[in-house]
Amino acid sequence: MPQAQASRELHEAGARVRDAAQDGWQGLQPVLDYEIVRVAGLQLTVGNLATATILLALFFAASRYAARGLTRYGEREGVDAASLYAISRVARYGLLVIGFLIALEVAGIPVSKFAVFAGAIGVGLGFGLQAIFNNFISGLILLFDRSIKIGDFVELESGVHGVVRDIKIRATRISTNDNLNILVPNSEFVSGRVVNWTLLERARRMRIPFGVAYGTDKEIVKLAAIEAACEVPFTLAHDGPRGPQVWLVEFGPSRLEFQLIVWLNADATRRPSAVKAAYNWALHSALQRHGIVIPYPQQDLHVRSLFGHEGDEAIAVLAGRAVPTAEHEAAHAPPPTPRERIALADNDAQRDIERDIHEQPPADPGPRQQEE
Repeated sequence: MPQAQASRELHEAGARVRDAAQDGWQGLQPVLDYEIVRVAGLQLTVGNLATATILLALFFAASRYAARGLTRYGEREGVDAASLYAISRVARYGLLVIGFLIALEVAGIPVSKFAVFAGAIGVGLGFGLQAIFNNFISGLILLFDRSIKIGDFVELESGVHGVVRDIKIRATRISTNDNLNILVPNSEFVSGRVVNWTLLERARRMRIPFGVAYGTDKEIVKLAAIEAACEVPFTLAHDGPRGPQVWLVEFGPSRLEFQLIVWLNADATRRPSAVKAAYNWALHSALQRHGIVIPYPQQDLHVRSLFGHEGDEAIAVLAGRAVPTAEHEAAHAPPPTPRERIALADNDAQRDIERDIHEQPPADPGPRQQEE
């Protein structure tokens, strides 16, 4: 008996809830059926607009979760993150377009009749929305072309350089080495000149210019520069085709102009300014260690004797430096041996050109030569 009474009370409570819900829905129905727009056979009510808004919000949330899921999957080892990023972007745009079309149908605006607004949209694209539409198409080109991918280090024609962090509908976000985020319109990547330092290979070659005084032994200069390159951990290789090289590039007004040619590893490619400063620091230390003078523009003054000193001692007194002593000379690095001098005397620039010529395939003979 008590169980039957409880069941009856539960049934009555459910009936009251249904009646209250039905009464509430009947009270809300006039509000939902209220017409906002009625034009050219199109009828837009509050209920349809609310339903369309909810559907659009659901598709927007689904697109975000799908993009995040694909991004997390791309973080796994062995997965092409760049391709997965492009797929996630296209999938998100596709879900948004589908959601927008479905929302139009639910709102009472058939897609077939939406062509009425195509002319107005075309005029808008031709005037005010031209730049936005151009950036949108350029963003799709970047995603499918894959000439620029997430994580690439790029340099634009405007001088902006940094790592590509995100490719969005309107602009691409670039993060500089100073932790600055720069938004660059996508059209600038398509229509302008872009240098992608990490497109095919992460390693790249850098030239570090420096100068020494006339009369300095160039083999000693080469020895000091190679020592400096080997001391910097960013150097890709210490010997071989990509080992450090030293080129004498110019006879300047007051000094011999050299260049230290080094190949950088993948970690250093994205920080050119800091890497160049590191090599300059190591070069300065190595040149000082070998007693090589780094000159500045000046007039030459030949001094034979001064205050009882001659030669290098007189020049040191005139420059205000301490007179070299035996202890001071012993502190410098020892001179290279004859065998080391023979290796240092090799012309790196000439050897580099000869290797490139040797590695090039032979030219195809012309038709006349083939007949002969």
